Amino acid sequence: MMGSEKHLILRRRRRRRLEGRTTADPVDFRALKRAPRRALREGRRIAPALLCGLLLGGGPAAAQTSDTVDRSELKVCADPSNLPYSDEKKEGFENKIAELMGGELGLQVDYAWFPQVIGFVRNTLRAHLCDLVMGTVAGDEIMQTTNPYYFTTYVMFYRSDKALAIDGAQDARLAGLRLGVVAGTPPADLLVRHELMSHTKPYALTVDTRAESPTHQMVQDVIDGTIDVGFLWGPIAGYYHKHDDLPLTLIPLTDEPGAARMEYHIAMGVRANEPEWRRRINAAILKRQGDITAILRDYGVPLLNEQGELTGR
Repeated sequence: MMGSEKHLILRRRRRRRLEGRTTADPVDFRALKRAPRRALREGRRIAPALLCGLLLGGGPAAAQTSDTVDRSELKVCADPSNLPYSDEKKEGFENKIAELMGGELGLQVDYAWFPQVIGFVRNTLRAHLCDLVMGTVAGDEIMQTTNPYYFTTYVMFYRSDKALAIDGAQDARLAGLRLGVVAGTPPADLLVRHELMSHTKPYALTVDTRAESPTHQMVQDVIDGTIDVGFLWGPIAGYYHKHDDLPLTLIPLTDEPGAARMEYHIAMGVRANEPEWRRRINAAILKRQGDITAILRDYGVPLLNEQGELTGR
């Protein structure tokens, strides 16, 4: 196959994967452009998928002004089996924050359930089945976003009893260790940059969360010793660390010049052309920010200040 044809096929596959991502694994636009060249050079396909659902079409539903939408309840778009974010038992931190928001707005909370796979936003928020996505990258192009309500990062993690004392993806000691990363996420870009992919186990990025959980499998692999170090989105790693009381050490990954972004501000998402609804959500976030932060800490989410430093746990 000609090189240009292969590149086109990879790009088309990547585009199909992008639609509908939210906070399960945020990624960066810059990495998307660089990744195909690096991946092909490494003999691997590292194509960072965009959390913001790049290239999802607009259409009439997106253009409607929704301040005429029924606001008798708070309809939330959510995955039915995606802890620590949400599930049908309402045990995720986004469920708890949704209840907080509903109370502040004086609205009963209801859900439109749909797995966070291709088409999540199109089949929920844009279909007018719900009015609020609880977590997405601030500035997401597929939705209008609120003011951010937390700032977090990707992390690397390992068993605490191994005392590895590794301080980042640039650490030379990683060359002799077995690693794991979710394919297509920003840490994969770092591993390519530091020539570590040859001994890295990939885990699937886009799955039906009702049937499998590659992120949980990565954590279990670290605990069992199948791999030595995992690279994972902080809210997921932090949740398993705290909820399951696992002997893990988490190290925040910091941004490297010219590399994919590791740190992200997270906001809520609404449809475009809903200024009054967005204003009400922003006001509720501002008023209940302290309670929201307490929920995030309770779930082990690593929180950063504006200088990119971890704040008190």
